[in-house]
Amino acid sequence: MKIAVIGCTHAGTAAIVNTAKLYPDATITVYERNDNISFLSCGIALYVGGVVKDPDGLFYSSPNQLAELGVETKMLHEVTAVDAKGHTLQAKNLQTGEEFEDTFDKLIVTTGSWPVVPKLEGIEMDNILLCKNYNHSNTIIEKAKDAKRVTVVGAGYIGVELVEAFQMNGKEVTLIDSVDRILNKYLDPEFTDAIEDTLTGRGIKLALGQTVQKFTGENGKVTKVITSKGEFETDLVILCIGFRPNTELLKGQVDMLPNGAIVVDKYMQTSQKDVFAAGDSCAIHYNPTGKAAYIPLATNAVRMGTLVARNLVRPTTPYMGTQGTSGIKVYEQNIAGTGMTETSAADEGLIVESVVLEDSYRPEFMPTAEKLLLKVVYEQATRRIVGAQVMSQFDLTQSINTISVCIQNNMTVDELAFIDFFFQPHYNKPWNFLNTAGLQALPPIEVKAPAMV
Repeated sequence: MKIAVIGCTHAGTAAIVNTAKLYPDATITVYERNDNISFLSCGIALYVGGVVKDPDGLFYSSPNQLAELGVETKMLHEVTAVDAKGHTLQAKNLQTGEEFEDTFDKLIVTTGSWPVVPKLEGIEMDNILLCKNYNHSNTIIEKAKDAKRVTVVGAGYIGVELVEAFQMNGKEVTLIDSVDRILNKYLDPEFTDAIEDTLTGRGIKLALGQTVQKFTGENGKVTKVITSKGEFETDLVILCIGFRPNTELLKGQVDMLPNGAIVVDKYMQTSQKDVFAAGDSCAIHYNPTGKAAYIPLATNAVRMGTLVARNLVRPTTPYMGTQGTSGIKVYEQNIAGTGMTETSAADEGLIVESVVLEDSYRPEFMPTAEKLLLKVVYEQATRRIVGAQVMSQFDLTQSINTISVCIQNNMTVDELAFIDFFFQPHYNKPWNFLNTAGLQALPPIEVKAPAMV
């Protein structure tokens, strides 16, 4: 069996390693257009901020490690065309310029995503940078050395992590987003309001509800960001607007969402036989809605990549879908969410209710008992849990993994009230805070007076 793999980051590495182990007689060729593989891009802010000193730890594989599994990795090779039906591809060696054709029995597409780059006046100027891969992170670190004022465009996870890192490194920081709340895709206002207060309290300037219109500069280097509501002087701009799937190679050959994300079945196969896909290039089954959605997360990618390998020859292990579970640490606050927010549920046309709990995570008689903020979102008619968010200075983020399992299994908020959790004063209360949220959501019981005889 001859297997070709295009791209080697999270999903690609998982697919390659597991395929090599499951099918030791297979011939596996990997095409990677970058000069490195398996970079943990979620660690960029930690690297930029100096928390991670040795970037080697952000790589979890290498061509040499894959070679030990019998895999040939063609670094700095770009696949320029794919004939999915004909089982052929065209590739180019970016070092020599040589172009050649290869064939495959099975094709694994793990081409990932690329940052959204808006077509704005002045965007070609120096010191306007992207934030996606290892080379980007090194450029950001180098350029930031001489920058006093840094502007980050895009208030998602990466943008918020970067402004914290830059602020802690003594920079004057501005965060711009066209939406009027940070982290709006992940958290409801109860959480984002508090996080925004934390950021502004650290001196970070929030420019929300305004859109970047152009960049101006001097001598080819950016000096100002012009938005729909004002202008901001800057020495360095990082674009964190979002990501698009890298799927041009298969356009018109397999089913895709309107944004270009490849649609796969529960066995990771595309609409074209023998062509599989995983990771940020794909749509994914989103359990809260039951629909395909684009949710580029490393956790989704490694699961999908592993499943590609298991299902490459025949369907064996179906994908269970995702809740889009994720987390972030902003200064002292530990934050996580899963499934839908109240806002996103409304956008999908779901009629939902929610319960919000503010409590201490363990008994107040303990030496410390940090406060927590928990929100559970559930469908009004069925009472099915569709999402949850938690925030605390104590790390309670694993509780969101528990809610993720609840959503996965279509549990109701009423059932959450009575799930069996252990009690130990070091860790929680007799009623775990997840139970307490469920109890608060319980509807009253109508009690009828006994009939008079």
